[in-house]
Amino acid sequence: MKTAPAGEDGNKQRSRRRLTVAVKNSLRELRTQLSLLHHQVSTHVELNDVDLDCLELITRLGPISPSALARATGLHPATMTGIIDRLQRGGWAVRERDPEAADRRAVTVRAVRDRNGELLKLYSGMNSALDEICADYTEAQLELLADFLSRATAAGVDATRDLTER
Repeated sequence: MKTAPAGEDGNKQRSRRRLTVAVKNSLRELRTQLSLLHHQVSTHVELNDVDLDCLELITRLGPISPSALARATGLHPATMTGIIDRLQRGGWAVRERDPEAADRRAVTVRAVRDRNGELLKLYSGMNSALDEICADYTEAQLELLADFLSRATAAGVDATRDLTER
C-alpha cells in the first residue's frame, strides 16, 4: 500500500481541521440566526422564547405529560407548569385528562392545531428559502445533510442532558 508523504498527510490533516472548524462556526452562526428568527416569531405571537420552544416540542411530541416535557427540556417541573399555563391562556395548548393513566389526576398537554397556521405563516420566509436551498442538492447530498443534522441534533440532546444532570 502506498503511503502519502508526511508533508502531504499533514496538509490533509490541517485541511480537515479547517473544514471541521468551518462547519462548527457555520452551525454556531445558524444557531444564532435561528434564535433571532425564533425570537421575532415569539414576539409576534406574544410568547416567551422558551414558551415557543416548549410549544414546538408539544406539537412534535404531544400529547405529552408535563413531567415528560420538563425532562425533554431540562426545565424544572414548576417552571414547566408556568409555561403550560401561559400556553393554555394564550390558546396555544390544552391540558387533557390522560385516559390511560392509573392516576385520574394525570394530564397530557397537546397543541391546539387551529393555531398552527399563525406560526407557519411567520416561518414561511425561512421555509421557502430552505426549499430553494435544498433544490440545489442531489438526493444523495440531501441524505448526507439529513444524516449530519440528525447526528448533530442527537449530540445536542446528549450535551443538554449532561448539563441538566449536573
